[in-house]
Amino acid sequence: NRKPEPGLIHHTDRGAIYLSTEYQGRLDMHDMESSTSRPGRCVDNAVAESFFHTIKTEWLYHFDFYTRDEARLAIFDYVETFYNPKRLHSTLDYQSPNEYERLRTAA
Repeated sequence: NRKPEPGLIHHTDRGAIYLSTEYQGRLDMHDMESSTSRPGRCVDNAVAESFFHTIKTEWLYHFDFYTRDEARLAIFDYVETFYNPKRLHSTLDYQSPNEYERLRTAA
């Protein structure tokens, strides 16, 4: 489990869930800052937009979920068992996010 420093910036699109009082309260509870794109400016949060596009097109659209908990568990599993440890990213010198972070923190 990561223990990010206070002030971590959480980048998202302008989806209603991310702007909700409950979601913002959870960010506040963990000393996280919210960053959303300006209306019609998806490039403001290009990294978040790229991640959401990837997870939807490479994986999510291939499944049907019947409950929110089922979807939540499946997405968590995808991110923790494939996306972070195994999926190579051109912007990370063709390393997985876990490998990139490990090498960065070791330096």
